[in-house]
Amino acid sequence: MTALQTPENVGAMERFSRWANRHRKWLFAGPSIAFTALLLAIPLGWTVFLSFTDSKRSVRRAFDFIGAENYIEALTDTERFWPAVWRTFAFTGGALFFELILGMIIALLLWKPFRGQGVVRTIILLPLVATPVAVGMMWRLLFEPNIGFINEMLSWVGIPPQPWLADPATSLATLTFVDIWQWTPMVTLILLAGLTGLSDEPQEAAKVDGANGWQRFWYVIVPLMRPVIVAAVLLRGIDALKTFDILYATKGKGGGAFHDVETLNVYAYGLSFDYNEYGLASAVLILFFLLILAVIWVLQMQRKGKES
Repeated sequence: MTALQTPENVGAMERFSRWANRHRKWLFAGPSIAFTALLLAIPLGWTVFLSFTDSKRSVRRAFDFIGAENYIEALTDTERFWPAVWRTFAFTGGALFFELILGMIIALLLWKPFRGQGVVRTIILLPLVATPVAVGMMWRLLFEPNIGFINEMLSWVGIPPQPWLADPATSLATLTFVDIWQWTPMVTLILLAGLTGLSDEPQEAAKVDGANGWQRFWYVIVPLMRPVIVAAVLLRGIDALKTFDILYATKGKGGGAFHDVETLNVYAYGLSFDYNEYGLASAVLILFFLLILAVIWVLQMQRKGKES
């Protein structure tokens, strides 16, 4: 036994080894968790700090602490802030509703093996390959009122050209369609994974009891798929709430000349980089962050209520 290997040191090393073995999952994951938390805490803390100041015009300009004035200004803004809130929920709700329905239909069609299934799955997943900015620019050209291919196809069946993105009344619905086109495959993948893991026994029992296809789907498959459906809603819903690139790539600053697709993300970006209102933009981002947390909390409470 060397000088360092005294009974006290050996005992301490053995105790540490047993403790480390019991907590090994935290020891291995701890550095990554701490680093990720640090990456989140620093920008979030700085944004919270800026939201209570009158920072504007230049990042080098001295700013003063003004309390909750930025939050009051945002919450009382009925011209830009609250319409942006409405558009955010309208875009997210419309996209999520159709993505969930279409994703479930496609997942059911791909559930059972058939000839050429691999080719069909590859084709369905193609929209996920392109970046959202490229998708936005592609559909912007397709929906162009004068030379766009969509209006050209409509002319083949005698339908007059439509304004699509050029009309404030239809631009948000048009971009909702673009989002549905790109992200339905993601929902399909999640739901298809859930369907693949289902047991055949409950469905066979329902079939023996005389249940038709719709009854087996609604009363057997949907209840068994509820955790997967909730996961798909959470993942896609949060992502849709944060959508920025498609909106900005197609309509530009302010969500268009009439702010027709200006969601909270686009509004906060404009305040920061177009008007240099850093304090007000930070307050809008914090309110947006709290809004996302509230949506997550509501969905989690609904899931727990259904499981209990």
